[in-house]
Amino acid sequence: MQALLKPVRVKLLSVSIALGLTSTAHGGEDEVRKAMEAFIGAPAVESVSQTPYGGLYEVVLKNGQLVYTDEKASFIVDGSVIDTATRRDVTRARLNQLSAIDFSTLPLDQAVKVVKGKGTRVIATFEDPNCGYCKRLGKEIDAMDDITVYTFLYPILSEDSTQKSNNIWCAKDQGKAWTAWVVDGKVPAKATCDTSVITRNVELGQSLRISGTPTIFLADGSRIGGYVPAAELEKAMDSVKR
Repeated sequence: MQALLKPVRVKLLSVSIALGLTSTAHGGEDEVRKAMEAFIGAPAVESVSQTPYGGLYEVVLKNGQLVYTDEKASFIVDGSVIDTATRRDVTRARLNQLSAIDFSTLPLDQAVKVVKGKGTRVIATFEDPNCGYCKRLGKEIDAMDDITVYTFLYPILSEDSTQKSNNIWCAKDQGKAWTAWVVDGKVPAKATCDTSVITRNVELGQSLRISGTPTIFLADGSRIGGYVPAAELEKAMDSVKR
């Protein structure tokens, strides 16, 4: 993200207040695209759309970054737009929308499956065994009920992460080995089998632009980036239409 752009970061409390912008005649999305790509020096823009906030244009780059500019691309805002009337983080909501996936396309046979209770509520996670927040999430999920979790082992932190992932995947009871590690800290026993699935998981995660763990996908394909406590995850799952 920062490799393409290095603007001064501006955190907005209210676009209209912080920037003092008002609606003007709009130069058009094509013109904004051309100006942004001229500034970047590469055809890096995925999409451009006008927002209802202070004459800003939303610019989505091909690397997943979302920034804002005006009709002439005379400035770039790299930060969150907060709607002061609703206190809603407009940028975060938009990023979640842009990063949503078709849940049905996930190769669930490449994931460690854990079922709690009836397991009617389903999520998928991408997790590194040595990720501290993944362990916190694991403890939260262990205390939940009526949930099925498909965990894609996604070792991106270290070689040890890969070794632990291999051992968990090759365990006789994968779910038990994963839970014992993230909840109780029991190191997975050494085991051997075909671990090419771990490589495929990393390739899959990269194709989904997953740069950190844990990353959670709800059954409707919406994405939650990072650790969330059980109460927040429960609320998110219950909001999914079945």
